[in-house]
Amino acid sequence: MKEQFGAIFTAGLASADAIAQLDRWTTRALRSRLPSFVKAANTMRDRRRIIINAIEQGISNGRVEGMNTKVRLIIRRGYGFHSAKAALALVMLACGPINLTLAHEHQPTQAAA
Repeated sequence: MKEQFGAIFTAGLASADAIAQLDRWTTRALRSRLPSFVKAANTMRDRRRIIINAIEQGISNGRVEGMNTKVRLIIRRGYGFHSAKAALALVMLACGPINLTLAHEHQPTQAAA
């Protein structure tokens, strides 16, 4: 069933076919009565609209999640840095040009008189 679920998100599949497969998979998973599949099927049923949007638009958050994992690993390796700037410099070195400003670095805007 795990492979069948992965087949829903294949690149060459039309969105109508992918939605039909998602519905069939959800039904099969619920009927299996295996706790992990039932939980996954209930989650798919609750978030069906979001999943359909992702299928139709072809958008995922995979890149963001990958970057988040990379940054967390760098921060964990850099444990013990004396400042946040040193850790941020290491993230910038490894991940490329990312425009980040820390909360304490924001310049307050002056109100027009």
